[in-house]
This record gives sequence, C-alpha cells and structure tokens, in this order.
Amino acid sequence: MTTSQTTTEKKWTIFLTDDDSTDQEIFIDALAEIDTQVSLRTFNNGVDLLTELEAGTDLPDIIFLDLYMPIMDGSDCLIKIRENPLFDNVPIVLYSTEFDIDRIEELFELGANRYLRKTSSFESLVSSLERTLSSLDRNALSGPALINIVV
Repeated sequence: MTTSQTTTEKKWTIFLTDDDSTDQEIFIDALAEIDTQVSLRTFNNGVDLLTELEAGTDLPDIIFLDLYMPIMDGSDCLIKIRENPLFDNVPIVLYSTEFDIDRIEELFELGANRYLRKTSSFESLVSSLERTLSSLDRNALSGPALINIVV
C-alpha cells in the first residue's frame, strides 16, 4: 500500500503483525489518510514476522505488533526480536486492545518503544499513527517509552 507523495520525501517501511484481518484493514485505511509515503507488509503472527526479519532482506523502519496472536504472541515475539542485536535500531510499537499499566511497563522493559492502544475511533488511530511516524522522523522513538491512550 502506498500513498502518493513527492519523490524527495522518505518512504516508510512498516511491518504490521496482527492476526485480525479487520484490524489490519482499519490500520491500512488509517495509513492511507496520512500524508506520507508508506510501504506496508502485514503478518498474521510473530513466527511469520521473525522469519521475514531473520531472512535479512530489508529491515522495516518500524514494527507494529499486536499482543494476542496464535502461534507466537506479541510479547514472545518482542523478546525474540530484542534478543537479536541486528534489530536493536528497529522501533517496536505494541498495538493492542489491552490496557494494563503494569503489563505495559513490563513490555517497555522487554524492549517496546511505544504502546498504541487500539481504539474504536478511526480519527484517533490516524492521529496516533501520524504522531508515531512524526516521532520516528525526529528519531524520538528511541527515547522514553510513550503510551498513546485513546478511549
């Protein structure tokens, strides 16, 4: 999926790992609303994501990772990604409906860079994605962990 934009602007490579096809479609639609070039790859579970990352082709600029998936859930996938130093500079945004501050804090300790709560508001998702990419553009995702809370 690519939105039209000038050729001088950076094209973001985003990996989304989420087993829910409806959530994937909403995410894709929200990205289409953002005024930037995006190349999106989707995965249905952590094993498929890890296989792609370990293939060593092109690394994404950012990974959005759902917590609850079959085969390998998001927290186990996060741990596996952070065990490999090749992926140290790839920001990981957890993208989930769960909202448990203690759990989120634990995920930050495991190496997550940001937590984005899934919301029923399409406009909030677009806004959160814009802020996330803007932070990445400013190289700010490597700083303190952030939680985007939208209810």
